[in-house]
Amino acid sequence: MARAIGWLLLSFLIAWLSARAAIAYAHRRGMLDRPGQRRSHSIPTPRGGGIGIVIAGLVCLPGVLLGSTAPWSPLLVAGLLVALLLVALAGWWDDHSSLPILPRLGAQLLAALLFAAALCVGGLPWWWLPVLLLAGAWSINLHNFMDGIDGLLAQQAIFVGTGLAWLAWGAGQPGLALAAVCLATASLGFWCLNRAPARIFMGDVGSGSVGLLIFAFTAMLWRTDAQLLWPALILSSAFVTDASLTLLTRFLRGRRWYTAHREHLYQWLVRRGFTHAGGGMIYMTWNLLFAAPLAWLAGSHPGSGWPITMGAYLAAAGLWLQLKRRCLRRHSLREHHVAA
Repeated sequence: MARAIGWLLLSFLIAWLSARAAIAYAHRRGMLDRPGQRRSHSIPTPRGGGIGIVIAGLVCLPGVLLGSTAPWSPLLVAGLLVALLLVALAGWWDDHSSLPILPRLGAQLLAALLFAAALCVGGLPWWWLPVLLLAGAWSINLHNFMDGIDGLLAQQAIFVGTGLAWLAWGAGQPGLALAAVCLATASLGFWCLNRAPARIFMGDVGSGSVGLLIFAFTAMLWRTDAQLLWPALILSSAFVTDASLTLLTRFLRGRRWYTAHREHLYQWLVRRGFTHAGGGMIYMTWNLLFAAPLAWLAGSHPGSGWPITMGAYLAAAGLWLQLKRRCLRRHSLREHHVAA
């Protein structure tokens, strides 16, 4: 227990101290997100604070995954660390100067491929490789898409990391459980400086890395017990639903779905008068009142995990549509009053 607490404190302190240092570094290098039509903040804010979550992962994950009573294979841990480093480097480059989409996507696909290949070498059938490749790349990008208001992604990483840890502990994987809690405590350390009003943003270095780690821990849970995939997916339902439905609607309307925009639900909430903290609270309300109980239900009834997960996502989609329509209705009324 003392050793576990030590790892958790270390991950928190690394992320918090690194984020504080990143504020000064970003000001010195001019790494500032300035207000604009496609942004939700009102003052220039440093970015790149997620580097602390990356450093915490690189330092803590080898110790907790290899040093537990049920250690993971060194090859898998090495694949995870190399993948994390690749995603972080591409994000760090993009935070300094815009990196074109193709090399950025290439680094993400290579990272997901390396981790997926390590899983397959460990005994997973190789025909799962393309599925894991696509899932990893999507997780990296959807968490990047959802990093747009103060504290939102950090609080999601705290919630999902804690939930994955609970699932891993119940499955007899203390090392994976501690790794997931380290993600949660590192995200908490960053959140202390990212909560509204944010002193620093996570940046691509952090958002992509969080997406990779959530994908990797979910895949490792699934590798331990296939039925654990369903409660793990429910934990991420808020972000997956918003990112997926927003991307789908933009694609169906013929818009450039890969360009920056302000059409995610959390962005519409802020545009319609919610504070960043208020918008984040809506997502956390879903997590605590719906996602957590449904994940527990799916985990405790393995044979019903798939239909429970489908029900959770249908409910999330229904709530997304309802809230989006309210935001759009208020927007239309406001435009009508302005025109009048």
